[in-house]
Amino acid sequence: MNKRPIIIDTDPGIDDALAIAIALFSDELDVKLITTVAGNVGLDKVTYNALRLLKYFEREDIPVAMGADSPLIRPYEDASNVHGKSGMEGFDFEEPTISAIKENAVDAMRKVIMESAEPVTLVPIAPLTNIALLLKTYPEVKKNIREIVMMGGSASRGNKGVMSEFNVALDPEAAHMVFHSGVKLTMVGLDVGLKALVLPQDSERIKDMNKTGAMAYCLFKKYRGGSFNTGLKMYDSSAIAYLLAPEMFTAEETYLDVELAGSMTAGCTVVDLKGYLHQDANATVCLDINQDAFRQWFVDSIQKCI
Repeated sequence: MNKRPIIIDTDPGIDDALAIAIALFSDELDVKLITTVAGNVGLDKVTYNALRLLKYFEREDIPVAMGADSPLIRPYEDASNVHGKSGMEGFDFEEPTISAIKENAVDAMRKVIMESAEPVTLVPIAPLTNIALLLKTYPEVKKNIREIVMMGGSASRGNKGVMSEFNVALDPEAAHMVFHSGVKLTMVGLDVGLKALVLPQDSERIKDMNKTGAMAYCLFKKYRGGSFNTGLKMYDSSAIAYLLAPEMFTAEETYLDVELAGSMTAGCTVVDLKGYLHQDANATVCLDINQDAFRQWFVDSIQKCI
């Protein structure tokens, strides 16, 4: 079976680290490129984190390309209150032996997509700045993109604003461009991620499983996306889960947009399940996840890692 080629656009981030690990060691996915964008912490830090992860996972054959260091229009605000100042506090990583490639993320993505023998899936688990710039700068890539499976947005409430999820709220203009690009899109949002929990007994199961499990356990002790004692939210891993086990999700085809002008709701993803806006569906939006199935999938996926 041919592996599915993917590009991961990321801002590591503790939950990003586990999503990347699962993708790297999946039997079904072929990670062609990792691109970085300012998000959880600044661009230099997230790029350094991506390189450290590839060193740890013994996958320095995968190129890393640096992308946007700020949103398209709005001022940049990080999430170091959740992930720590470095973005991945809690584990002593080795220094990477490679650096980011000279090409910027947009040019590197274009090259991978246009040279791929089969359509590439984009997996942004970060603000959508790089993806928006790619689709605007090089619209010809659309013909060889299979789909975009993103972690971000929400069909209910937010975690950065009252109604806005962090990845979309950080750069809503970029999200608007991606949502209206015409590329097949699946949104795995905050409300699903809130249910994609790793419980204390799961953390204990993976702790001594392998080096990835040991890393995860240490990072989880510092992660403030939930509670180590009551359950940690694996937002970004839920996007990888959708790629590999979509049967765990409840999803609907619907119209998706993002609020840009609201004084209290900028960055809110508008999921028009009732058809009030009289627009054709432009996205698949995940609305629920089988929590028990996700927990087992997560543990089984970590077991496949080194």
